[in-house]
Amino acid sequence: MILVLLGAPGAGKGTQAEALSAATGAAHVATGDLFRAEIAAGSPLGLAAQQFINAGQLVPDEVTINMIQARLAKPDAASRVILDGFPRNPAQAAALDAAYAASGREISAVLLKVDRAILEERLTARRVCPSCGRSYHLLSRPPQSAGVCDVCGSALITRSDDAPETVAARLANQLAGLDSVVELYRASGRLTEVNGVGAIDEVQGRLAAAAAAAGLTA
Repeated sequence: MILVLLGAPGAGKGTQAEALSAATGAAHVATGDLFRAEIAAGSPLGLAAQQFINAGQLVPDEVTINMIQARLAKPDAASRVILDGFPRNPAQAAALDAAYAASGREISAVLLKVDRAILEERLTARRVCPSCGRSYHLLSRPPQSAGVCDVCGSALITRSDDAPETVAARLANQLAGLDSVVELYRASGRLTEVNGVGAIDEVQGRLAAAAAAAGLTA
């Protein structure tokens, strides 16, 4: 089966997808990692994606879909897959359905629900050391001394990507597409919603239960 893990930036999809993959043996396919791997390998799909990324443009759906299909055709993804970061819009979701409608592979979705205020708090709490590059998070991994790097003692900074106004714009841009995908899966009766707030292991337990109900088990 194919389990689509949905959630906004900051919802914890990557962390939870990795844990669920380890618990079930399902292949974890994250679009961000996939793009980087294809680009590093210099594959035709990677080169096509690189052209748009270098131009500061979004990678077209066609390129992304072809990359996902190529990844899902590999042996480790033949039976059970957790998709993390795809689909991002209804066109991608429809393409996924069309590609596997005749294969007998079931496609279900789980949404990690986190309120926007909490998302903004999570996304703006990252701090980075400009000297050694070590990353911190004020909520989950704070420095031992406030505002100071544990490793080299440099003053920590907030990256421009983590500034409140940038985070707000990023969420506004991505939540619209996410809401459309959520409604598509909800309308087809293939969506389960999971509370994404709480300790990592608590959320992991809820997600595992939802995944098992959808047919993804160890």
